[in-house]
Amino acid sequence: MCKLAAAFHSQNSHCSLSTLENVYAQPTWQVAVWTVAYALIVVTAVIGNLTVIWIILAHRRMRTVTNYFLVNLAFADASMGAFNTVFNFLYATHNDWYFGLEYCRFHNFFPITAIFASIYSMTAIAVDRYIAIIHPLKPRLSSGATKIMIGVIWLLALALAFPQCFYAHVEHRDTRTICIVNWPGDIENDPYQLAVIVLIYLMPLTVMGITYTKVGITLWASEIPGDSSEQYHEQLSAKRKVVKMMIVVVVTFGICWLPYHFYFILGSFNNDIYYETYMQQVYLAIFWLAMSSTMYNPIIYCCLNKRFRIGFKRAFRWCPFVRLSKYDELELKVARSQRLNRASTYTASRLETASSVLEQGRWFNQIVWMHSRGCSTII
Repeated sequence: MCKLAAAFHSQNSHCSLSTLENVYAQPTWQVAVWTVAYALIVVTAVIGNLTVIWIILAHRRMRTVTNYFLVNLAFADASMGAFNTVFNFLYATHNDWYFGLEYCRFHNFFPITAIFASIYSMTAIAVDRYIAIIHPLKPRLSSGATKIMIGVIWLLALALAFPQCFYAHVEHRDTRTICIVNWPGDIENDPYQLAVIVLIYLMPLTVMGITYTKVGITLWASEIPGDSSEQYHEQLSAKRKVVKMMIVVVVTFGICWLPYHFYFILGSFNNDIYYETYMQQVYLAIFWLAMSSTMYNPIIYCCLNKRFRIGFKRAFRWCPFVRLSKYDELELKVARSQRLNRASTYTASRLETASSVLEQGRWFNQIVWMHSRGCSTII
C-alpha cells in the first residue's frame, strides 16, 4: 500500500508505478466522520491561535519575551491548520491530488517550516526561563533580540524544508494524480527524513526536558532561606505558573507527534506496512492526532493563565454566556507604570506620615518649652 498523503515525510516514492486504480476510496459515512473530526481541528486552531495573537499584540502588558515567542508559535499553528491540515486530509482520503504542482511543492515544504518554527519557539522559551530562574544575574533577551531570534528560527526552518520543495512534483497515473517528493537516484529519502525527525522532534524535546527539569527542581524543591516576604512568594508563584503552562504545552506537543514520527520511522525499516489494507485509517488517525496539536495551546493558555483567560473573555464577550467584570477589563490594561505609580503613592503616604510625626514632635517640644516659661496653653 502506498503512503496515504504527501505530508512532509513523503513516502510515495516507494509506491509501485503499476498501481493504477484508486483503491483508497472510502464509504461516504467514513468520509463524513473524518471531515467533522478534521474540521474541528481547523476551526479551533485558526480561531484559537489568531485570538492568542490578538491578546498579546493588542495589550501592551502582554508584550513580554515569552509572549513574543508564543505569538510565533500561534502563527505557525494557525498557518498549519489553515494551509496544511485541510489539503492533507483531502489527499489522504482518496490519495488523489487535485491542487496542482505549485501547491504540491508548498504542501511538502510548509509543514516542516511551521513545525520547526513551533518547536524552536518552545525551545527558546525554555532556554529563556532557564536563564531567568537558574542564572537571574545574566542579561535577559531584549525585545529586539527576541525578534531577531524569531527571524533566525524561520530562516533555519526554510533551509531545512527547501529540499522537500525542490524535489516535489506531480505524477499523473491512469485514474489519479499523486503529489510526491522524487529524490534523485543517488540520494535516498530515508536519511533526510530521519534527520528531520531528530532536528524537529528528538533534539528540541531533549533540550526542553533538561531545562525544565532543572527549572522545576529550582522552583518547587528549593526556597531562598530567610526570604518569606509576600512579594517573593508572589513572584515565585508567577514563575511556577508560567513554567507549568509551558511544560503542559511541550508534553502535549510531544504526545501528539510521537505516533506520527514512529509511523515513518517504522516505515523506513519496514516498507511493507504501507501495503496493509488498514493503513489508510491508521494514517488518518495518526495524522489527526498530530494536527490536533495546533488547537490545544490556546485551550491550555486559557485554562492555566489568568491574563490569557481574561483576554479570551474580552475577545468573545459578545457571546451570551461570557461575563467580563470591571476587574477583568482593568487587568490587561494595568501597565507597569501604573504599578509603579501605586508604589510611588505608597511611598508618598509613608513620607506624609513621617512628616506628620515630625510636625507633632515639634509641637510637643514647643508646648514643653512654653510650660517651662510659665505660659498656659490651650489644646
